[in-house]
Amino acid sequence: MTTTGEDHARALTGPWWWARWRSAVLDGSLALLSAAECAAEGVPFAREAGIPVSVGIVFGLIAGAVLLVRRKWPIAVVLVAIAVTPAEMGFLMGVVGLYTLASCELPRRVIGALSGMSLLGTAVVTFVRVRQDMARGDLTLGDWFLPFAAVTTSLGLTAPPVLLGLYVGARRRLMESLRERADSLERELQLLAERAEERAEWARNEERTRIAREMHDVVAHRVSLMVVHAAALQAVARKDPEKAVRNAALVGDMGRQALTELREMLGVLRAGGEAVRRPGAVPLAAVGEAAEAAASRAAVASEAVEGPCLSELEELVGQSAAAGMMVDLSVEGEVRSYPAEIEQTAYRVVQEALTNIHKHAAGAKTYVRLAHRVSEIAMQVENEPPPEPASASAAGLPSGGNGLVGMRERVVALGGVFVSGPTDAGGFRVSAVIPAA
Repeated sequence: MTTTGEDHARALTGPWWWARWRSAVLDGSLALLSAAECAAEGVPFAREAGIPVSVGIVFGLIAGAVLLVRRKWPIAVVLVAIAVTPAEMGFLMGVVGLYTLASCELPRRVIGALSGMSLLGTAVVTFVRVRQDMARGDLTLGDWFLPFAAVTTSLGLTAPPVLLGLYVGARRRLMESLRERADSLERELQLLAERAEERAEWARNEERTRIAREMHDVVAHRVSLMVVHAAALQAVARKDPEKAVRNAALVGDMGRQALTELREMLGVLRAGGEAVRRPGAVPLAAVGEAAEAAASRAAVASEAVEGPCLSELEELVGQSAAAGMMVDLSVEGEVRSYPAEIEQTAYRVVQEALTNIHKHAAGAKTYVRLAHRVSEIAMQVENEPPPEPASASAAGLPSGGNGLVGMRERVVALGGVFVSGPTDAGGFRVSAVIPAA
């Protein structure tokens, strides 16, 4: 994590206003050099001004030590440097002060105004000093040298530190902007990772729910019919051996069908679990891969296993009729094909409704209606009251209470409507309408 904003504020380890100790040591060293320079330059200034030398030295020490606060108050440092320019002292303080001023986040008009004042002050002082030297005969050059010396000296002491400070300040602001962008990107990646993990968890839950529905539909219906046939086999084994043989054959066929469907489903689950986590992978990439794998596993599984279709509905009803149920199948409208998930859902609704009748209303007359409409397909399974109240539990079939929930989830997932409940006659009705598209 980069250090910007609050993290950068917590990263301050230096004393007072310094971010680091090395910055404080650097400013202290520059302040000592500037104080020594100003003190040395204070001696000739005191002699020319006619004041005690000690006063000039103390004045130079105080003025030069102002460089210590260049990071905190750069404007004050530049103003002090401009103020002591007529005394011909503070050259180091002026150069460093202008550099610090230009590199700070101050308005450009402030930087320009102070730089212009420093430039003008240096030019005037240089012009006066060179003219005095030429008047005393120390310099024998022409008058052209006066403006040349003033301009070059003022530009040489002002332009380089200002330009360098502007460059360093722009580079610093660019780096801070890049750090802020890096922090923002890291936060966005963290949010994406959290969302990817949520999507992965949602996909896993959806997959577990789908597998639970499939297992319930496959096992509950087949095993329920097997139990019913086994009960019938036990009842007629001695009275009607031929019927007992037929029932035993039906039990064997249904057991093999159940095992086949279970093997197909377990094979898909085993194929979906072959992906191995790679140790040391990037967390975001790992989460993304997990989310993608979990989200697509349901689609892969549904494509890999050939689910039942509406053309097998007559066979399904025939199996219930063979188990002793009085069931009537009626189909309305023009028979046509639908997407696989719609046909599978319609088949599972009828299958689970028949399974519930075997469990709770054994022997009741049942009506299965299928209607092919223009833009939808409708199905209804309704049973009359069982002839004997005790027959509902004669086979000893357990109930987990998940059948109606699974049917509703399947139909609603396709944008359909599911309704179930008891009838006025004492039976039970299950109705579902699924959009054909």
